[in-house]
Amino acid sequence: MLTDVVEYETVIGLEVHAQLLTRSKMFCPCSADYANTPPNTHVCPICLGMPGVLPSINQKAIEYTVMTALALNCTIAEHAKFDRKNYPYPDLMKGYQISQYDAPIGQHGWLMLDIDGKQKEIGITRVHLEEDVAKLLHRTSPAGESYSLVDVNRAGVPLMEIVGEPDINSPEEARQYLMKLRAILQYLGVSTGNMEEGSFRCDANISIRPKGTKEYLSKVEVKNMNSFKAVYRALDYEAQRQREVLENGGKLVQETRGWVDDKGITVSQRSKEYAHDYRYFPEPDLPPMVFEKAWVEEIRSRLPELPDARRDRFMSQYGLPLYDANLLVDSRAMADYFEECIELLKEANGTNIEKKAKTVSNWLLGDLSRLLNATNASIEETKVSPKHLLEMLTLVEQGTLGGPAAKAVFEEMFHSGRKAQDIVAEQGLSQISDSSEIDKIVEEIM
Repeated sequence: MLTDVVEYETVIGLEVHAQLLTRSKMFCPCSADYANTPPNTHVCPICLGMPGVLPSINQKAIEYTVMTALALNCTIAEHAKFDRKNYPYPDLMKGYQISQYDAPIGQHGWLMLDIDGKQKEIGITRVHLEEDVAKLLHRTSPAGESYSLVDVNRAGVPLMEIVGEPDINSPEEARQYLMKLRAILQYLGVSTGNMEEGSFRCDANISIRPKGTKEYLSKVEVKNMNSFKAVYRALDYEAQRQREVLENGGKLVQETRGWVDDKGITVSQRSKEYAHDYRYFPEPDLPPMVFEKAWVEEIRSRLPELPDARRDRFMSQYGLPLYDANLLVDSRAMADYFEECIELLKEANGTNIEKKAKTVSNWLLGDLSRLLNATNASIEETKVSPKHLLEMLTLVEQGTLGGPAAKAVFEEMFHSGRKAQDIVAEQGLSQISDSSEIDKIVEEIM
Protein backbone atom coordinates (compact mmCIF):
# COMPACT_ATOMS: atom_id res chain seq x y z
CA MET A 1 0.00 0.00 0.00
CA LEU A 2 1.34 3.43 -0.99
CA THR A 3 1.57 6.14 1.64
CA ASP A 4 1.95 9.86 1.16
CA VAL A 5 5.51 11.08 1.61
CA VAL A 6 5.63 14.12 3.90
CA GLU A 7 7.94 16.86 2.73
CA TYR A 8 9.53 18.70 5.64
CA GLU A 9 11.13 22.13 5.84
CA THR A 10 13.84 23.19 8.28
CA VAL A 11 13.23 26.03 10.72
CA ILE A 12 16.23 27.58 12.48
CA GLY A 13 16.62 30.36 15.00
CA LEU A 14 20.10 31.42 16.10
CA GLU A 15 21.27 32.81 19.43
CA VAL A 16 24.62 34.57 19.16
CA HIS A 17 26.81 35.62 22.08
CA ALA A 18 29.53 38.18 21.38
CA GLN A 19 32.13 39.36 23.86
CA LEU A 20 32.44 43.13 23.82
CA LEU A 21 35.75 44.95 23.40
CA THR A 22 35.65 46.92 26.63
CA ARG A 23 38.67 47.51 28.84
CA SER A 24 36.98 46.31 32.02
CA LYS A 25 34.45 43.67 32.90
CA MET A 26 30.69 44.19 32.97
CA PHE A 27 30.17 44.82 36.67
CA CYS A 28 33.66 45.30 38.14
CA PRO A 29 36.92 47.11 37.28
CA CYS A 30 38.91 43.95 36.43
CA SER A 31 40.52 43.83 33.00
CA ALA A 32 38.38 42.15 30.33
CA ASP A 33 41.49 41.21 28.32
CA TYR A 34 42.14 37.75 29.71
CA ALA A 35 43.79 36.14 26.66
CA ASN A 36 47.13 34.45 27.40
CA THR A 37 47.03 35.42 31.07
CA PRO A 38 47.69 33.10 34.04
CA PRO A 39 44.50 31.56 35.45
CA ASN A 40 42.56 33.49 38.09
CA THR A 41 44.64 36.68 37.90
CA HIS A 42 42.01 39.09 36.50
CA VAL A 43 39.66 38.66 39.44
CA CYS A 44 38.21 40.59 42.37
CA PRO A 45 35.57 39.93 45.04
CA ILE A 46 32.81 41.01 42.63
CA CYS A 47 33.56 38.62 39.75
CA LEU A 48 34.52 35.90 42.24
CA GLY A 49 30.98 36.12 43.63
CA MET A 50 31.96 37.02 47.19
CA PRO A 51 29.11 38.05 49.50
CA GLY A 52 28.68 41.66 50.54
CA VAL A 53 30.02 43.31 47.36
CA LEU A 54 27.99 45.39 44.91
CA PRO A 55 28.27 45.47 41.11
CA SER A 56 28.41 48.63 39.02
CA ILE A 57 27.42 48.91 35.34
CA ASN A 58 29.99 49.27 32.58
CA GLN A 59 28.61 52.20 30.56
CA LYS A 60 30.75 51.46 27.50
CA ALA A 61 29.18 47.99 27.26
CA ILE A 62 25.73 49.61 27.32
CA GLU A 63 26.79 51.98 24.53
CA TYR A 64 28.16 49.13 22.40
CA THR A 65 24.94 47.17 22.82
CA VAL A 66 22.84 50.18 21.79
CA MET A 67 25.10 50.66 18.75
CA THR A 68 24.59 47.03 17.74
CA ALA A 69 20.84 47.17 18.26
CA LEU A 70 20.62 50.29 16.09
CA ALA A 71 22.75 48.68 13.37
CA LEU A 72 20.30 45.76 13.42
CA ASN A 73 17.32 48.11 13.00
CA CYS A 74 16.00 47.46 16.52
CA THR A 75 13.78 49.69 18.59
CA ILE A 76 15.73 50.92 21.62
CA ALA A 77 13.86 50.64 24.89
CA GLU A 78 13.16 53.76 26.90
CA HIS A 79 13.61 51.67 30.05
CA ALA A 80 15.64 48.50 30.56
CA LYS A 81 16.79 46.48 33.56
CA PHE A 82 19.01 43.61 34.59
CA ASP A 83 17.74 40.30 35.99
CA ARG A 84 19.16 37.35 37.84
CA LYS A 85 19.17 34.10 35.88
CA ASN A 86 19.43 31.23 38.34
CA TYR A 87 20.94 27.87 37.49
CA PRO A 88 23.52 25.65 39.23
CA TYR A 89 26.75 25.12 37.32
CA PRO A 90 30.42 25.22 38.39
CA ASP A 91 31.29 28.09 36.01
CA LEU A 92 28.75 30.40 37.64
CA MET A 93 30.57 32.00 40.54
CA LYS A 94 27.59 33.66 42.25
CA GLY A 95 25.17 30.81 41.62
CA TYR A 96 23.30 33.11 39.23
CA GLN A 97 24.10 35.15 36.12
CA ILE A 98 23.25 38.83 35.74
CA SER A 99 21.38 38.99 32.44
CA GLN A 100 18.24 40.59 30.97
CA TYR A 101 14.87 38.93 30.66
CA ASP A 102 11.70 40.91 29.96
CA ALA A 103 13.20 44.40 29.45
CA PRO A 104 16.12 44.10 27.01
CA ILE A 105 17.96 47.02 25.44
CA GLY A 106 16.79 46.45 21.85
CA GLN A 107 13.90 44.58 20.23
CA HIS A 108 12.10 43.95 16.93
CA GLY A 109 14.98 44.40 14.48
CA TRP A 110 16.00 42.73 11.25
CA LEU A 111 18.99 41.78 9.14
CA MET A 112 18.88 41.38 5.34
CA LEU A 113 20.55 38.50 3.51
CA ASP A 114 21.26 37.97 -0.19
CA ILE A 115 20.05 34.44 -0.94
CA ASP A 116 20.47 33.29 -4.55
CA GLY A 117 20.22 36.86 -5.78
CA LYS A 118 17.10 37.61 -3.73
CA GLN A 119 16.76 39.60 -0.51
CA LYS A 120 15.55 37.76 2.58
CA GLU A 121 14.78 39.47 5.88
CA ILE A 122 15.75 37.66 9.09
CA GLY A 123 14.05 39.05 12.17
CA ILE A 124 15.97 40.01 15.31
CA THR A 125 13.92 39.26 18.41
CA ARG A 126 16.09 41.08 20.93
CA VAL A 127 19.56 42.36 21.76
CA HIS A 128 20.48 42.23 25.42
CA LEU A 129 23.49 42.33 27.71
CA GLU A 130 24.80 39.94 30.33
CA GLU A 131 28.04 38.76 31.92
CA ASP A 132 30.15 35.88 30.67
CA VAL A 133 30.81 32.86 32.88
CA ALA A 134 34.08 31.29 34.04
CA LYS A 135 35.91 28.74 31.93
CA LEU A 136 36.05 25.07 32.89
CA LEU A 137 39.20 23.11 32.07
CA HIS A 138 38.62 19.36 32.11
CA ARG A 139 41.55 17.15 33.09
CA THR A 140 42.35 13.50 33.82
CA SER A 141 44.62 12.51 36.71
CA PRO A 142 47.45 9.93 36.38
CA ALA A 143 45.10 7.51 38.12
CA GLY A 144 42.51 8.00 35.39
CA GLU A 145 40.11 10.11 37.45
CA SER A 146 38.38 13.02 35.71
CA TYR A 147 38.27 16.44 37.32
CA SER A 148 37.73 20.06 36.30
CA LEU A 149 39.55 23.31 37.03
CA VAL A 150 37.90 26.72 37.03
CA ASP A 151 39.53 29.81 35.48
CA VAL A 152 37.59 32.89 36.58
CA ASN A 153 39.42 35.38 34.31
CA ARG A 154 36.55 35.21 31.77
CA ALA A 155 33.79 35.54 34.37
CA GLY A 156 32.14 38.94 34.17
CA VAL A 157 33.38 39.91 30.70
CA PRO A 158 30.57 41.84 28.91
CA LEU A 159 28.59 39.45 26.74
CA MET A 160 25.99 40.66 24.27
CA GLU A 161 23.30 38.23 23.15
CA ILE A 162 21.54 38.62 19.81
CA VAL A 163 18.46 36.42 19.48
CA GLY A 164 17.18 35.86 15.95
CA GLU A 165 13.69 34.90 14.82
CA PRO A 166 13.18 31.39 13.39
CA ASP A 167 13.24 32.76 9.84
CA ILE A 168 16.21 30.69 8.63
CA ASN A 169 15.41 27.64 6.52
CA SER A 170 18.73 26.03 5.68
CA PRO A 171 22.28 25.56 7.03
CA GLU A 172 23.59 27.81 4.26
CA GLU A 173 21.25 30.64 5.30
CA ALA A 174 22.45 30.17 8.88
CA ARG A 175 26.08 30.41 7.77
CA GLN A 176 25.42 33.57 5.77
CA TYR A 177 23.47 35.11 8.66
CA LEU A 178 26.37 34.54 11.05
CA MET A 179 28.94 35.91 8.63
CA LYS A 180 26.81 39.03 8.05
CA LEU A 181 26.27 39.52 11.77
CA ARG A 182 29.97 39.09 12.53
CA ALA A 183 30.84 41.63 9.83
CA ILE A 184 28.46 44.18 11.39
CA LEU A 185 30.05 43.74 14.82
CA GLN A 186 33.53 44.13 13.33
CA TYR A 187 32.54 47.26 11.40
CA LEU A 188 31.11 48.73 14.61
CA GLY A 189 34.33 47.86 16.44
CA VAL A 190 32.43 46.32 19.35
CA SER A 191 33.71 42.71 19.06
CA THR A 192 36.46 40.75 17.33
CA GLY A 193 33.87 38.22 16.14
CA ASN A 194 36.40 35.38 16.43
CA MET A 195 34.57 32.05 16.75
CA GLU A 196 37.72 29.99 17.24
CA GLU A 197 38.76 32.10 20.24
CA GLY A 198 35.25 32.05 21.72
CA SER A 199 34.48 35.76 21.41
CA PHE A 200 31.66 34.96 18.95
CA ARG A 201 29.53 31.93 19.84
CA CYS A 202 26.39 30.47 18.40
CA ASP A 203 23.65 28.19 19.69
CA ALA A 204 21.02 27.03 17.21
CA ASN A 205 17.40 26.12 17.81
CA ILE A 206 16.35 23.82 15.01
CA SER A 207 13.15 21.95 14.20
CA ILE A 208 11.39 20.61 11.15
CA ARG A 209 7.76 20.84 10.12
CA PRO A 210 5.58 19.71 7.22
CA LYS A 211 6.16 22.14 4.38
CA GLY A 212 3.45 24.77 4.07
CA THR A 213 2.36 24.54 7.72
CA LYS A 214 3.05 26.91 10.61
CA GLU A 215 3.13 24.18 13.23
CA TYR A 216 6.41 23.78 15.12
CA LEU A 217 7.52 20.33 16.17
CA SER A 218 9.79 19.78 19.16
CA LYS A 219 12.70 22.22 19.14
CA VAL A 220 16.27 21.00 19.58
CA GLU A 221 19.06 23.31 20.74
CA VAL A 222 22.48 22.53 19.26
CA LYS A 223 25.63 23.70 21.06
CA ASN A 224 29.44 23.37 20.81
CA MET A 225 29.83 24.76 17.28
CA ASN A 226 33.05 26.79 17.07
CA SER A 227 33.34 27.64 13.37
CA PHE A 228 31.08 28.58 10.47
CA LYS A 229 31.82 25.21 8.90
CA ALA A 230 30.83 23.44 12.13
CA VAL A 231 27.54 25.36 12.23
CA TYR A 232 26.73 24.29 8.67
CA ARG A 233 27.63 20.63 9.27
CA ALA A 234 25.84 20.42 12.62
CA LEU A 235 22.59 21.91 11.31
CA ASP A 236 22.71 19.78 8.17
CA TYR A 237 23.19 16.65 10.26
CA GLU A 238 20.53 17.57 12.84
CA ALA A 239 17.85 18.37 10.24
CA GLN A 240 18.46 15.01 8.58
CA ARG A 241 18.44 13.22 11.95
CA GLN A 242 15.06 14.70 12.82
CA ARG A 243 13.62 13.71 9.45
CA GLU A 244 14.81 10.13 9.90
CA VAL A 245 13.30 9.94 13.40
CA LEU A 246 9.87 10.94 12.09
CA GLU A 247 10.09 8.81 8.95
CA ASN A 248 10.88 5.78 11.13
CA GLY A 249 7.82 6.38 13.29
CA GLY A 250 9.69 7.95 16.21
CA LYS A 251 8.90 11.07 18.21
CA LEU A 252 11.09 14.13 18.59
CA VAL A 253 11.79 15.47 22.08
CA GLN A 254 12.74 18.97 23.15
CA GLU A 255 16.37 18.69 24.22
CA THR A 256 19.85 20.17 24.07
CA ARG A 257 22.33 18.33 21.88
CA GLY A 258 26.05 18.88 21.47
CA TRP A 259 27.94 18.83 18.19
CA VAL A 260 30.85 16.36 18.10
CA ASP A 261 32.97 17.73 15.28
CA ASP A 262 35.37 14.83 14.74
CA LYS A 263 32.48 12.35 14.51
CA GLY A 264 30.13 14.62 12.56
CA ILE A 265 27.14 13.94 14.83
CA THR A 266 25.07 15.58 17.56
CA VAL A 267 24.61 13.82 20.89
CA SER A 268 21.96 14.35 23.54
CA GLN A 269 23.15 16.34 26.55
CA ARG A 270 20.06 17.20 28.58
CA SER A 271 16.41 18.10 28.32
CA LYS A 272 15.82 21.63 27.03
CA GLU A 273 15.17 24.22 29.73
CA TYR A 274 12.25 26.64 29.69
CA ALA A 275 12.44 30.26 30.87
CA HIS A 276 10.67 29.46 34.13
CA ASP A 277 13.40 26.93 34.95
CA TYR A 278 15.80 29.84 35.47
CA ARG A 279 13.57 31.63 38.03
CA TYR A 280 14.31 35.11 36.64
CA PHE A 281 13.77 38.08 38.92
CA PRO A 282 14.96 41.72 38.80
CA GLU A 283 18.56 42.29 39.91
CA PRO A 284 18.13 44.10 43.25
CA ASP A 285 21.68 45.53 43.33
CA LEU A 286 21.43 47.44 40.02
CA PRO A 287 19.05 50.30 39.21
CA PRO A 288 16.79 50.28 36.14
CA MET A 289 18.24 52.09 33.12
CA VAL A 290 16.63 55.01 31.30
CA PHE A 291 17.73 55.77 27.73
CA GLU A 292 17.00 59.32 26.64
CA LYS A 293 16.12 59.70 22.96
CA ALA A 294 18.73 62.42 22.46
CA TRP A 295 21.46 60.09 23.74
CA VAL A 296 20.28 57.25 21.48
CA GLU A 297 20.20 59.56 18.45
CA GLU A 298 23.70 60.83 19.26
CA ILE A 299 24.94 57.22 19.17
CA ARG A 300 23.05 56.63 15.92
CA SER A 301 24.84 59.62 14.36
CA ARG A 302 28.20 58.00 15.15
CA LEU A 303 27.49 54.67 13.47
CA PRO A 304 30.13 53.89 10.82
CA GLU A 305 29.45 52.77 7.27
CA LEU A 306 28.07 49.24 7.60
CA PRO A 307 28.59 46.26 5.26
CA ASP A 308 25.48 46.75 3.10
CA ALA A 309 26.22 50.44 2.53
CA ARG A 310 29.85 49.68 1.72
CA ARG A 311 28.81 46.92 -0.68
CA ASP A 312 26.49 49.31 -2.53
CA ARG A 313 29.26 51.92 -2.72
CA PHE A 314 31.75 49.40 -4.10
CA MET A 315 29.25 48.54 -6.81
CA SER A 316 28.37 52.13 -7.71
CA GLN A 317 31.84 53.72 -7.45
CA TYR A 318 34.04 50.90 -8.72
CA GLY A 319 31.65 48.91 -10.88
CA LEU A 320 32.13 45.68 -8.92
CA PRO A 321 29.55 42.93 -9.43
CA LEU A 322 27.30 42.04 -6.50
CA TYR A 323 29.14 38.75 -5.89
CA ASP A 324 32.54 40.42 -5.51
CA ALA A 325 31.23 43.28 -3.41
CA ASN A 326 29.45 40.95 -0.99
CA LEU A 327 32.55 38.81 -0.47
CA LEU A 328 34.81 41.81 0.05
CA VAL A 329 32.65 43.46 2.70
CA ASP A 330 32.15 40.19 4.62
CA SER A 331 35.48 41.04 6.25
CA ARG A 332 36.14 44.61 7.29
CA ALA A 333 39.88 43.98 7.03
CA MET A 334 39.55 42.65 3.46
CA ALA A 335 37.37 45.61 2.46
CA ASP A 336 39.88 48.02 4.04
CA TYR A 337 42.72 46.36 2.11
CA PHE A 338 40.76 46.69 -1.14
CA GLU A 339 40.04 50.37 -0.53
CA GLU A 340 43.68 51.06 0.28
CA CYS A 341 44.59 49.58 -3.10
CA ILE A 342 42.03 51.81 -4.81
CA GLU A 343 43.32 54.92 -3.05
CA LEU A 344 46.87 54.13 -4.17
CA LEU A 345 45.62 53.76 -7.73
CA LYS A 346 43.92 57.16 -7.52
CA GLU A 347 47.03 58.80 -6.07
CA ALA A 348 49.03 57.48 -9.01
CA ASN A 349 46.58 59.29 -11.33
CA GLY A 350 45.47 55.93 -12.61
CA THR A 351 42.90 55.69 -15.37
CA ASN A 352 40.23 53.06 -15.91
CA ILE A 353 39.78 52.59 -12.17
CA GLU A 354 36.79 50.26 -12.59
CA LYS A 355 38.78 47.74 -14.64
CA LYS A 356 41.69 47.88 -12.22
CA ALA A 357 39.32 47.57 -9.23
CA LYS A 358 37.95 44.34 -10.68
CA THR A 359 41.51 43.04 -11.17
CA VAL A 360 42.38 43.84 -7.56
CA SER A 361 39.18 42.16 -6.39
CA ASN A 362 40.01 39.03 -8.39
CA TRP A 363 43.42 38.72 -6.73
CA LEU A 364 42.06 39.35 -3.23
CA LEU A 365 39.17 36.91 -3.54
CA GLY A 366 41.23 34.37 -5.47
CA ASP A 367 44.93 33.85 -4.80
CA LEU A 368 45.19 35.87 -1.58
CA SER A 369 42.14 34.25 0.02
CA ARG A 370 43.35 30.81 -1.05
CA LEU A 371 46.75 31.34 0.56
CA LEU A 372 45.24 32.82 3.72
CA ASN A 373 42.97 29.80 4.10
CA ALA A 374 45.81 27.37 3.42
CA THR A 375 47.96 28.95 6.13
CA ASN A 376 45.06 29.61 8.53
CA ALA A 377 46.03 33.29 8.59
CA SER A 378 44.06 36.53 8.56
CA ILE A 379 44.56 39.33 6.08
CA GLU A 380 45.95 41.49 8.89
CA GLU A 381 48.87 39.03 9.01
CA THR A 382 49.67 39.05 5.28
CA LYS A 383 53.17 40.11 4.25
CA VAL A 384 51.89 41.48 0.94
CA SER A 385 51.06 45.17 1.37
CA PRO A 386 48.58 46.88 -0.98
CA LYS A 387 51.50 48.84 -2.46
CA HIS A 388 53.46 45.68 -3.27
CA LEU A 389 50.38 43.99 -4.76
CA LEU A 390 49.85 46.95 -7.09
CA GLU A 391 53.52 46.90 -8.09
CA MET A 392 53.12 43.28 -9.16
CA LEU A 393 49.91 44.04 -11.08
CA THR A 394 51.74 46.86 -12.87
CA LEU A 395 54.33 44.36 -14.09
CA VAL A 396 51.49 42.20 -15.42
CA GLU A 397 49.80 45.19 -17.08
CA GLN A 398 53.07 46.22 -18.75
CA GLY A 399 53.58 42.72 -20.11
CA THR A 400 56.72 42.16 -18.06
CA LEU A 401 55.11 39.31 -16.14
CA GLY A 402 52.80 36.67 -17.59
CA GLY A 403 49.72 35.20 -15.90
CA PRO A 404 51.10 31.83 -14.65
CA ALA A 405 54.36 33.45 -13.60
CA ALA A 406 52.46 36.18 -11.76
CA LYS A 407 50.74 33.55 -9.62
CA ALA A 408 54.08 32.00 -8.74
CA VAL A 409 55.56 35.41 -7.94
CA PHE A 410 52.59 36.33 -5.78
CA GLU A 411 52.88 33.09 -3.80
CA GLU A 412 56.55 33.84 -3.15
CA MET A 413 55.61 37.39 -2.08
CA PHE A 414 53.00 35.96 0.29
CA HIS A 415 55.47 33.62 2.00
CA SER A 416 58.56 35.84 2.03
CA GLY A 417 57.26 39.40 1.97
CA ARG A 418 59.67 40.26 -0.86
CA LYS A 419 58.82 42.66 -3.71
CA ALA A 420 57.69 41.32 -7.06
CA GLN A 421 60.50 43.16 -8.94
CA ASP A 422 63.17 41.42 -6.88
CA ILE A 423 61.64 37.97 -7.37
CA VAL A 424 61.25 38.50 -11.12
CA ALA A 425 64.86 39.65 -11.48
CA GLU A 426 66.26 36.82 -9.36
CA GLN A 427 64.33 34.06 -11.11
CA GLY A 428 64.53 35.51 -14.61
CA LEU A 429 60.77 35.55 -15.07
CA SER A 430 60.57 38.74 -17.10
CA GLN A 431 58.79 38.42 -20.44
CA ILE A 432 60.22 40.04 -23.57
CA SER A 433 57.66 42.58 -24.76
CA ASP A 434 59.86 44.65 -27.10
CA SER A 435 58.97 43.62 -30.69
CA SER A 436 62.46 44.45 -32.01
CA GLU A 437 63.99 42.14 -29.40
CA ILE A 438 61.62 39.36 -30.41
CA ASP A 439 62.47 39.86 -34.14
CA LYS A 440 66.18 39.71 -33.33
CA ILE A 441 65.75 36.38 -31.47
CA VAL A 442 63.70 34.95 -34.35
CA GLU A 443 66.39 35.93 -36.87
CA GLU A 444 69.06 34.23 -34.75
CA ILE A 445 67.00 31.06 -34.59
CA MET A 446 66.38 31.08 -38.36
